[in-house]
Amino acid sequence: MADATNLNRPLCCEQFGSGAARGCFAAADGSLQWEAWGWRWWDFSGAFTVKPQRLAGGAGGALGTASPPLSSLIAVFLPQGFPDSVSPDYLPYQLWDSVQAFASSLSGSLATHAVLLGIGVGNAKASVSAATATWLVKDSTGMLGRIIFAWWKGSKLDCNAKQWRLFADILNDVAMFLEIMAPIYPIFFTITICTSNLAKCIVSVAGGATRAALTMHQARRNNMADVSAKDSSQETLVNLAGLLVSLLMLPLVSDCPGVFDLQQLVEGHQEPYLLHWDLSQNQVQVVLSQMAGPETILRAATHGLVLEALQGDGPLPRGLEELRNQVRAGPEKDNWVIVRDTHQVLDKLFPKFLKGLQDAGWKTEKHQLEVDEWRATWLLSTEKKVL
Repeated sequence: MADATNLNRPLCCEQFGSGAARGCFAAADGSLQWEAWGWRWWDFSGAFTVKPQRLAGGAGGALGTASPPLSSLIAVFLPQGFPDSVSPDYLPYQLWDSVQAFASSLSGSLATHAVLLGIGVGNAKASVSAATATWLVKDSTGMLGRIIFAWWKGSKLDCNAKQWRLFADILNDVAMFLEIMAPIYPIFFTITICTSNLAKCIVSVAGGATRAALTMHQARRNNMADVSAKDSSQETLVNLAGLLVSLLMLPLVSDCPGVFDLQQLVEGHQEPYLLHWDLSQNQVQVVLSQMAGPETILRAATHGLVLEALQGDGPLPRGLEELRNQVRAGPEKDNWVIVRDTHQVLDKLFPKFLKGLQDAGWKTEKHQLEVDEWRATWLLSTEKKVL
């Protein structure tokens, strides 16, 4: 049994790197009592007792030690000797930097999806040579911007590291926003993605240079390489998590009915009115342009009546009868195909219908339809171009 006078005197101590040391005491029953680990960031307590054991030959049991449960994660993602080997602001900075990297990963997935959509992926009418030329112009613009920015502001990145780091993060968000918006205005697509890539190249220069300065500040034991390597590991883990979330998010966004409806409305901008056919509520909603006159209003009303007739059982011309069969056989998402096809049918039928009204004595210069005063303006070109 251990002497009571020596119970408060440690038999030995252990320490990892510059971490807090803990002692080993002899308990009254002869067992070894280890102090708790004192980890600065997690308040971990891991005190344990080693009971004496009898082995063959009369030898005593070997002394054991306990490792904290987070030691594996610390070794993989944090610099050796953490937290004493880095600056006190290391952990808060890395936490917020990881949040920013995760959000940027999600935004980057949306931006990549938008750029591929705008450049013609999935469009049979897209030109491979035009897409290649657009991509080369985009990359060339970014390379020139990278060189010019490094020459223009390179000497100022050391003295204002935090300012330029914040500037890089904001500019990166602006660049991804431009890429997401690029497919909405096809005639400006090339200019938009060139501008966004120019901004991203500036971000790479400003962010990379200031990151080196911040790493120098965080490394307290001349361990810049270790701090930089562990920062890369943390960023890779965050990007991997962002990738997994993006795989779940992109189908929800791309297949969202609201987004699909908006895309189809924009694609139908060549008409002086926009038409939305909602089968679930049995409604046809019409948006008129500023240039819509009485003839356009009559055509929009006729268009709505044609769509209503497609849901009925009455006799129809041959072209509309085929569309009726498509309405009954296809899913609701294909209704936009029917709307597009009815535009083409009306291009042939409506002039005859209008002339028949005029020949019958109807005055088509005016109408008594209930139409509100709201008018819309769409500034897109009359032909959707994919560069």
